[in-house]
Amino acid sequence: MANQRLTKSSVDAIGTPAGNDIFVWDTELRGFGVRTTRKGVKSFVLQYRMKGKPARRVTIGGFGNPWTVETARKEAERRLIKIRQGLDPVEEERLRVEAEQKREEEEARRRVDAETYAFCTYADTFVESYLKVNWQDSWKTAEGLLNAAKPHFDKSIRDITRADIAQHLDRYNDRPGMKKLVHSTFRKLFNWAEDRGDLDRSPIDRMKAPKAVAPRRRVLSAEEVIAVWHAAAELGALWRPYIRLLLCTMARREEVANMDWAEVDLAAAMWQLPAERAKNGRPHRIPLNALAMKELRSLSVAPKGFVFTTTGKTGISGFSKMKKALDEKMLEILRDRTEKRGEEPETVELPGWRLHDLRRTGTTNLQALGVPVEVTEAILNHISGTTAGVAGVYNLYRYDPEKRDALDKWSKQLEILVRNGGQPRVDQSVVPTAA
Repeated sequence: MANQRLTKSSVDAIGTPAGNDIFVWDTELRGFGVRTTRKGVKSFVLQYRMKGKPARRVTIGGFGNPWTVETARKEAERRLIKIRQGLDPVEEERLRVEAEQKREEEEARRRVDAETYAFCTYADTFVESYLKVNWQDSWKTAEGLLNAAKPHFDKSIRDITRADIAQHLDRYNDRPGMKKLVHSTFRKLFNWAEDRGDLDRSPIDRMKAPKAVAPRRRVLSAEEVIAVWHAAAELGALWRPYIRLLLCTMARREEVANMDWAEVDLAAAMWQLPAERAKNGRPHRIPLNALAMKELRSLSVAPKGFVFTTTGKTGISGFSKMKKALDEKMLEILRDRTEKRGEEPETVELPGWRLHDLRRTGTTNLQALGVPVEVTEAILNHISGTTAGVAGVYNLYRYDPEKRDALDKWSKQLEILVRNGGQPRVDQSVVPTAA
């Protein structure tokens, strides 16, 4: 068929070839034409030659919607301009296809990230796979910090930047101790992700840790110990023995909260804390003194299962709510005792304290009772001081008799104190030594 100026009418008039494809070239724009296949499919093409290279042909698009003769001609003109500039339309198309493929791959990656590496999802995986296994004593605290961060990290962990972390840490500037714990939790999460190959590099890598917080020195006074003991009785049949056992054994909060009856030998008055639940990974034997035994016997003894539980499946939780109620009851008791001494109850305040301070309070009083440091460390299951280094390697003695004697002294000390708790004491500085 002869070449002619391409119009809609002239293209419509092109018949279907019996054999090979036929080409009709436009007489006004060189290289612009229409190809018709044996099936009657028509498409606009552009044939051109780059300098020093053989002729090439590129398809613009099919005849019809969206390509009309006019739009196809304009596209051909646009491409011819680029050809004169030395830009090959075939190469341009290849680059366009590659860019489109790259865009689609990036979108697919982001979809995978949104499902697998989204901070919310990944943090939960980290809690289950790492924290619960390796941070048995503090994983719930770390989980709470990660949950608090979720609204601020609505993105993939791969998209979280160093600036994002710094901005989040700034929210804790008024709580330096918490800020350091948040930094530690995030550092472990991103290092774990890097070790697994989920990240090329942690965004927190080489970031300076917040300054260390001065060690807490809060020790409850004798009056406060009395208040804790009696206030616990007003929090119910589960919280009362839990709080009192913290004071009697000096064990950690989570260790007591997740105590299992299988760990307790009531006949021998001994609590065997397994290595997997101990902070230092070493099994720990805690002699149960008279007050501890009394509290445990107030509970229903089962052959196994959690000692302190509301569900039967997990140890007790809700410490913040309990602590708030405990503080309120303590303040009432302290003010009542102050009033009975003839003093002004409105002047009494309860300085902030934590459940962990009960551990320090007991330790301080053991030292006042003359208990040797190495025995105190054994009670706390510490690997430091006299039980660290060479001594810790060669001295495998666990001081069970000495621990029992020390905790019995502490029990008598507490018993004298709380038995006389109805009578206000003037001296609130130190728990008195038992006679």
